[in-house]
Amino acid sequence: MFEEVQKVIDTKIRPKLMKHYGDIKLIGVKDQIVEVKLLGACGSCPSAKITLEEIVLADLQEEIPTIKEVHLVHEMSQDLIDMAKKILNKKR
Repeated sequence: MFEEVQKVIDTKIRPKLMKHYGDIKLIGVKDQIVEVKLLGACGSCPSAKITLEEIVLADLQEEIPTIKEVHLVHEMSQDLIDMAKKILNKKR
């Protein structure tokens, strides 16, 4: 299932997001629930929830009707965590 979802992301979803300087990363697929992370401009866009429902979920369900949901994963990069630690340690 992961490979099927990745193919839809690569061929249908990513090109749409890239038109708006965004991207998407597939994190996982379990029990017909897809987890993704939005990147680039899409990662910080206030319309991310709409993008998730109207583009990502819609395109996935069109190609793979058994997909139930798409969840957005918010994870911080290790670089951002390290930078925050440095800033916080300087204030001590």
